[in-house]
Amino acid sequence: MNIGIDLGGSHIAIGVVNNKGLIQEKIEKRILAKEKQNIKNTIEEYIIKNVKEFMKKYEISKIGMAIPGTVNENTIIKSVNLNIENYNIVEALKKSIKMPISIKNDAKCAAIAENKYGCLKKYKRTLFLTLGTGIGGAVIIDNELLDTGNFPGCEFGHMIIEKNGKDCKCGKKGCFERYASMKILKDNIRKELGLDEKTRGQEIYDIIRNNNTSNINYEKIENTVDEFIENLAIGISNLINIFEPEAIGIGGSFVYFQEVLLNRLKAKILEGNLLFNDRKTINIETAILGNESGIIGAVI
Repeated sequence: MNIGIDLGGSHIAIGVVNNKGLIQEKIEKRILAKEKQNIKNTIEEYIIKNVKEFMKKYEISKIGMAIPGTVNENTIIKSVNLNIENYNIVEALKKSIKMPISIKNDAKCAAIAENKYGCLKKYKRTLFLTLGTGIGGAVIIDNELLDTGNFPGCEFGHMIIEKNGKDCKCGKKGCFERYASMKILKDNIRKELGLDEKTRGQEIYDIIRNNNTSNINYEKIENTVDEFIENLAIGISNLINIFEPEAIGIGGSFVYFQEVLLNRLKAKILEGNLLFNDRKTINIETAILGNESGIIGAVI
């Protein structure tokens, strides 16, 4: 058994994974705004406590972590959504956990898992995007991640889709994830409806699903949802025009909204005059492993 940890911009999930890529047990928490004020302490306390509990119940061989942002063998070099730089997380955790610990970019972990076990396993040339607090990405060709040399690359969330647009935590303006991450969609809907940050995604999903003229709440957010779809379609079409993948996988919390967003996204890409090479269909697959793909990919 191995322990996979998915550290997101707004959550921490920890799971015990067997040698077939199946999660035996999982625990997770949301990271609230007040907890981000001392984010390193929040991360360390939660991981150490729960990993030790799992180690009492299972024979663990190693621990892998999926982390948003730029990482090397043991350090988070930069994670804009966690507001962390140059943080040797492996060293910090090993003070209390005497186990092999490895770290990788979260989107790449999810892509590796979906390529081996999930929605992309039947394709040879694919893109994978994680839509959550930010937008991460990976390119896989013949079961291998695209080699980008000394830099991790595939920072899809930080390609610019709006000149002189909204400020991004990375220091640039107009980045894709400032317009098309799931956090942006949820935050904008909460703002339009006067909801606080504790409003669960399920409630937001239900409002979008009930998209009829008698739904006053949906009328308030209809333009917000349309704008999100348009921005997401622009970003994905840019990637299609560059890589011409056989299929695109989408993970993160988008998976839980696929029923109300996926067909609209496909239609916008195909009908919005966005693609260089016209096509009648497009293969966009949602992550079969759901939000667990980061946990699984972290230990592959």
